[in-house]
Amino acid sequence: MAKGKQVFFCQECGFESTKWMGQCPGCKAWNSFCEEKVTVGAKSQSGRRAVVAPTSILEVETTDETRFTTGIGELNRVLGGGIVSGSLVLVGGDPGIGKSTILLQMCRNMSEMGQKILYVSGEESLSQIKMRAERIGNFTKDMLLLCVNNLENVEEYVKKDTPKVIVIDSIQTIVTDDVESAPGSVSQVKEVTARLMRMAKQTGIAIFIVGHVTKEGTVAGPRTLEHMVDTVLYFEGERNAGFRVLRAVKNRFGSTNEIGVFEMKGTGLAEVKNPSQLMLDGRPDDTSGSVVVCTMEGTRPILLEIQALVCQSSFNLPRRTSVGLDYNRVNLLLAVLEKRGGIVMAGCDAYVNIAGGMRLDDPSADLGIVFALVSSFKNRAIPSDMVMFGEMGLSGEVRGVSGAEQRVREAAKMGFKTCIIPRSNLDNVKKMKDLGDMKVVGVANIQQALEYI
Repeated sequence: MAKGKQVFFCQECGFESTKWMGQCPGCKAWNSFCEEKVTVGAKSQSGRRAVVAPTSILEVETTDETRFTTGIGELNRVLGGGIVSGSLVLVGGDPGIGKSTILLQMCRNMSEMGQKILYVSGEESLSQIKMRAERIGNFTKDMLLLCVNNLENVEEYVKKDTPKVIVIDSIQTIVTDDVESAPGSVSQVKEVTARLMRMAKQTGIAIFIVGHVTKEGTVAGPRTLEHMVDTVLYFEGERNAGFRVLRAVKNRFGSTNEIGVFEMKGTGLAEVKNPSQLMLDGRPDDTSGSVVVCTMEGTRPILLEIQALVCQSSFNLPRRTSVGLDYNRVNLLLAVLEKRGGIVMAGCDAYVNIAGGMRLDDPSADLGIVFALVSSFKNRAIPSDMVMFGEMGLSGEVRGVSGAEQRVREAAKMGFKTCIIPRSNLDNVKKMKDLGDMKVVGVANIQQALEYI
């Protein structure tokens, strides 16, 4: 007979303890433990569970049908080429960023292809979902809605009819009768996710679950939730901005370097086929502190504008602020500028920003950050038709980067006339025949680079 016991869970990482603790030993978070009742069942008897024999990997067959399209090219790119049958995908993002919208658009596209879709909502009524759906477009009869909070209801439907895809909106609102705790609690989220994963693997249904995020931007609930699923997607971007970025932080079936770019419109999220043009739209000409760099997001080259503002500080300790860039990386480049380039900004405030609200981790933007800082410091504008990329070392050397040919080709396609690149990449770039009248310059160190400002 099943019996219950009282345990304490960390709401941040899911650490389990038999007593309350002020600080979690797992994630070091303070005052994060909550008490929950967990039902413990009797141990199963021998012979009740079927014996499953292992299968040789050479006997397992894979076909192209294991992946199917979402009808959204940018979403297919981030997923690694489409949805994998039997996969469990977690979609996270700030409230109002567009998580439910893009999943509704995916459901509409797939239902138009004749595939049965089940959309389970624990937050909205049928009429509320229909109102949002009418804004997106027309749906077919293969799009099914289910407004319940109980996982057992979903499992009962799957036993009667097997849909191609199930969308759970959201995981924090779904509960199971096997766990006696509140919706959204650590034990509920873990148990519901484990049951959904088992359902996906046994039936081959692809399941998308929407997860709320914390103020730090991570999915609310235990960290083990991200370890349990196959794919974790995050929607990024400011709510007031016109575009959104979909990024994979975990993907068992594809790369985590790809991103999808969408633009928010009145009819939903529209794909952005040329992100570089969107990011550079409205860029002022002949303004100091503004530089265009070419970065790589997976296999896609994207042109971004880096803005810097350097001014005399009125504080004893100058301020250093970066938005969209690693703060420590900016401080490192300021130190390289002072030591290797002879440009001292110790008494100046420095502000660096990626225009458009993008987040950039590519070290090939180092050269652009240096150019933007020096341009603002000397109040000299960088030509608006100049683009650059390159990683900066602590010795002041400009290191080569991967994908130089794709970066230069993208810059030439966007109409730039001058491209400053690492000298180690120059030989391969010079062999390219489709650059038009673009001038490509190779620099080996920071001193050579500063000659162009």
